[in-house]
Amino acid sequence: MATSLADVLPRGLRRFVADEGLPGRDALPAWLAPLPRPLENLGLHLAAVIGAINLVGTVFGFWYYGFHPWPTTDPLITGQFALEPVVAWPLVPDSPTATLFIGLALLAWRFDRANDYLTALAFFGCIKLGAWTPYVLLAFAEEFSYLHVAMYNFLFWSHLAMVVEAFVLHRITDFPVRAVLVAVVWYGLNDLVDYFLPVVGGPHHTLIPAEPIVDGAVRHVSPAHELAAAAAVLLTLAATFLALSTRVKKLETAGDPSQ
Repeated sequence: MATSLADVLPRGLRRFVADEGLPGRDALPAWLAPLPRPLENLGLHLAAVIGAINLVGTVFGFWYYGFHPWPTTDPLITGQFALEPVVAWPLVPDSPTATLFIGLALLAWRFDRANDYLTALAFFGCIKLGAWTPYVLLAFAEEFSYLHVAMYNFLFWSHLAMVVEAFVLHRITDFPVRAVLVAVVWYGLNDLVDYFLPVVGGPHHTLIPAEPIVDGAVRHVSPAHELAAAAAVLLTLAATFLALSTRVKKLETAGDPSQ
């Protein structure tokens, strides 16, 4: 007989990987639900803690983008925020917004206020920014060498953890088409203004050190701009495909009495 994770854990910890009190797990293919069931269960049992950690990450992310209430020796607004017009600020801090979505989505579910729109936005954000950031850190590793090795690794692995979080969300949503549409519109708009259509000022994507800042403006040079844009668009498409495929598979499973 195969040994499960619950069998090898101390009795006091087994409840954190148990199914009790959690939504069921649909029979999804591994490419839509790649995490082991006990790991999904652990994430859901600790949803409040993980949600709070993501909100702390959001605060750090806004600081990273240039909102500096601390240290008091810094200007309050610096970094990328200082380079962008105020009206564009909602579209600038991509990763902090994604961690805000996942933090709120997990907390809303944990306290019986689950919201499909919020969860869809969280899924898209975690897939897109969770993968895009490690990609640019690797693609432009030489340019990012100014980062301390600890910060580089923190950014790399914490963003990959967001991808892991995304693959827990199928347990708390069926990805209604209207919710997926909202996520597509939001992240499609981000792609549009980040790379292709300078609505206010220039493109607003996260700063990449391969693109120099000259006279207070970012120079979106080739091929760095195109490499970043291609990854962003492909990841938006991937998130759309995964969300809608999950919905289709859930509907198929619900209509198949053998599942």
